[in-house]
Amino acid sequence: MLRALLLENLHPHARTILESSGFEVETRTGALDESELIDALDGVHLLGIRSKTNVTAKVLESAPSLMTLGAFCIGTNQIDLRTAAERGVATFNAPFQNTRSVVEIALAEIIALTRRLTDRNAEMHAGVWNKSAEGAHEVRGRTLGIVGYGNIGTQLSVVAESLGMSVAFYNTSEKLALGNARRMGSLEELLEVADVVTLHVDGRKGNAGLFGAEQFARMKPGALFLNLSRGFVIDTGALREAILSGHLGGASIDVFPHEPKRKGDPFESDLRGLPNVILTPHIGGSTEEAQEAIGTFVANKLRDYVATGSTTLSVNLPNLALEQTTGVARIAHLHRNTPGVLAAVNNTLAQHGVNIEGQLLATRGELGYVVTDIGSPLPDGVTEALAAMDQTVRLRVLA
Repeated sequence: MLRALLLENLHPHARTILESSGFEVETRTGALDESELIDALDGVHLLGIRSKTNVTAKVLESAPSLMTLGAFCIGTNQIDLRTAAERGVATFNAPFQNTRSVVEIALAEIIALTRRLTDRNAEMHAGVWNKSAEGAHEVRGRTLGIVGYGNIGTQLSVVAESLGMSVAFYNTSEKLALGNARRMGSLEELLEVADVVTLHVDGRKGNAGLFGAEQFARMKPGALFLNLSRGFVIDTGALREAILSGHLGGASIDVFPHEPKRKGDPFESDLRGLPNVILTPHIGGSTEEAQEAIGTFVANKLRDYVATGSTTLSVNLPNLALEQTTGVARIAHLHRNTPGVLAAVNNTLAQHGVNIEGQLLATRGELGYVVTDIGSPLPDGVTEALAAMDQTVRLRVLA
């Protein structure tokens, strides 16, 4: 029986989907460190994680049974994708399913900071009645600066405009501006015009330290700052200084350079206790609706890969959209992308008298993926011959 390991409190739908497909499923509530994960993956074919579990090269090299890996979140920087690809471990994530949840929390935080609800709330809980308009503003007419105009940034752009905000954005690659949003030519240009700056960049290494003292200093006096992307993209010490000096009017931070692994673990940050600062425990996409959608989407991707070989939306393997085979067997051959591999595969099949009913090939960088349906049982020696090819990375035969 195929075995699945699901970590970090994934939505129950994920377990249900996999169990109904014949998997033996083990679930654990928290993240595992490297040595714990290596031990836990013994004999496991499918792994599901969120953002706290790091799947390193050592982990992947120690898990020969592992066929596929699901990140039940947007980010995949916690996974060594190159090593996973080199070992034929198809990796999937959830690129769209929590977009709306992140957009809504960003808007809520923008309004809360602009109205200084954080300070008023703290005062009321302390028994202080401070009915005043001082420092409180409407968001209408203010400029929202979005850094990273991907799935979240674009939807935030549209919804913010409906509230009457002007939108400017900066993205390193060309992106179509939606609505009346303006594309800025540089990050510096955006910082000079934005009343609110919000980060929605991905987890690539080049974004580390994206925002530091220089960038905070360039922001408009009294501007607000939000980070719902990755913890390592900002210098929290520099942000603290910008808040305490009064240069920035407030901030909301959902992600941190070092986060507790498990619910209930202590949290430390130099941003604690600052005025008009909202701190949340990496919950930007944590709504029941988003987690249900993520659990369903990723679990279905993992199930389909195991059952059919389909790699649609895989983040590290060539993409092929495949239905259930109508033939007797399906041969899924992941290989190094060098000239002549397809011919060699077909020549091997022909030498063993195998008739091809259908075949698809896709390539992605250094890898190629050819899937062949055949209409008769595989003769002896075919899989051994294909597996012995110098270019073979991983060979699977699906009934």
